[in-house]
Amino acid sequence: MVSHTAIEETEAQPRLVKGLVVGGVLGAAVGVAAAYMLIQSMERNNRELSISAGEGLRLGLIVMALLRQIADLPESR
Repeated sequence: MVSHTAIEETEAQPRLVKGLVVGGVLGAAVGVAAAYMLIQSMERNNRELSISAGEGLRLGLIVMALLRQIADLPESR
């Protein structure tokens, strides 16, 4: 006899896998686009690609805030 919880977990697996794959592909695409824009900007200004520790920290905090907003999306419905 299979428990009700086991059936629910089995049905949720395809959604989980699909969500992770779609999220991973979208994240990779956004990362590549961001890197491309950064490199293009540096080449236009004839500057070397360098990010200070302060800029890196600021970008990291912005990314964390964005991830928090994404995580809160299901709660806003």
